[in-house]
Amino acid sequence: MLVPDAGLPERVEIYEVGPRDGLQNESNTVPVAVKAEFLERLANAGLRTIEASSFVHPKWVPQLADSEELVERMNWHDDVAYPFLVPNARGLDRAIEAGVRHAAVFASATETFAQRNLNRSLETQFEMFSQVVTRATENGMRVRAYVSMAFGEPWEGAVDPAQAASVGKRLMDMGCDELSLGDTIGVATPGHVGALLDACVAAGVPMESIAVHFHDTYGQALSNTLAALRHGVTTVDASAGGLGGCPFAGSATGNLATEDLVWMLDGLGIAHGVDLDALVATSVWMAGELGRPSPSRVVAALAPSD
Repeated sequence: MLVPDAGLPERVEIYEVGPRDGLQNESNTVPVAVKAEFLERLANAGLRTIEASSFVHPKWVPQLADSEELVERMNWHDDVAYPFLVPNARGLDRAIEAGVRHAAVFASATETFAQRNLNRSLETQFEMFSQVVTRATENGMRVRAYVSMAFGEPWEGAVDPAQAASVGKRLMDMGCDELSLGDTIGVATPGHVGALLDACVAAGVPMESIAVHFHDTYGQALSNTLAALRHGVTTVDASAGGLGGCPFAGSATGNLATEDLVWMLDGLGIAHGVDLDALVATSVWMAGELGRPSPSRVVAALAPSD
């Protein structure tokens, strides 16, 4: 058995985002029965945190308009957390009504993306999130905070690590339990990853509360993940089969594939609890439902050929 070196964690928690972040930009509607089965297959493959969907307005993300129905149809495993994204107060109302216990909010590290994505300024986004996080925690929910465009964005370019860290610290001070640093357009490099993590710790965010969320636009997702692990991160976001992409970067190839992450963790001797064969089979099945092959290289390598 491989033993991780002294600079790496013994175990990593994989935060699966495929059902929400992976499917949200699909142009063809995925039936709710398929989404429920996707969640079930992921749970059976050993994933213990699976972001299920979002209570976003159907006008903005039609693919996720069936969240309430999904809540009714999915099989809830007692040992699996199923977070739902809640973009605003109305989304939180829907989550509370549905009985959801884990929520996530999605903030911006930059002024331009806050204006374009949230219709808020960088500063006034905190007013909205403060109300959401406070009421969510009062209702017994655990809340994760995403900082999108934490490394760079299309309009302002590279993001100062201190700026992204400041946004993250303010979200954590509201009462969030976890902070996910998002490389939304996939421009991060290992050096930038280290700089941002150092800035977050300097700002007062505990390393054990930080997760990373990488896109593979420039082929850096795994190297960025390894850099984060060496800095002490133990939670990594990934999407089964590499589902998902960023609408703000035409060349974006989507999220870090969970299978690719698992393959690397296995090679490093880091425990994660996921059955790779079951996960590959799940992604092959979902690729069939979507009508195209999985972009995951590990899925392509391990999937049975016709």
